Amino acid sequence: MNTNSQWCKELASAAHEYCLLIEDLERLDEGLLERLSRLLPRIHAAVMALDNAAMANYPRAEGPDLDRRFELYDRLHRMLGDRDGYLLEYDSYEDISGVSGSLADDFTDIYFELRKGLDLMSGQPDGLHRAVMYWYGGYLWHWGQHLVDAERHLYDLQVHRKLGPIASYSSYHN
Repeated sequence: MNTNSQWCKELASAAHEYCLLIEDLERLDEGLLERLSRLLPRIHAAVMALDNAAMANYPRAEGPDLDRRFELYDRLHRMLGDRDGYLLEYDSYEDISGVSGSLADDFTDIYFELRKGLDLMSGQPDGLHRAVMYWYGGYLWHWGQHLVDAERHLYDLQVHRKLGPIASYSSYHN
């Protein structure tokens, strides 16, 4: 992990920042989507910079608590409103009856993967190594696709000038 130490620390820092943003939805500031659109590429760059050979024995990711996952997804889905859904790369505009991608789903899955890694770090002498190994395995098997899809949709929202303020927590929390 020595060759990766800078990127491991960057990944842990970006993961921590991401989780704080998602955990603080109640005090949502108007720049959430803008902040996430800058933060996700940092996470992506850090994961991609890791030495694949050093990560060869990564553990497989485990699934999150489904009740907690649905609760967060539902909050994000309602908060994002019409900015939540998007067509996936392979969807056809002619054949699609609805959207098949969800920014709320992407943010939720990324959150639970990053949160689990941060939990693995706490109080362990090899915590950073364990977290990075967990994140790397999960990235390859699951949340990496959510990351790419979220970055792509946030880019589309940015190009169409739709990254601005989203509903305040009080307007969707009842």
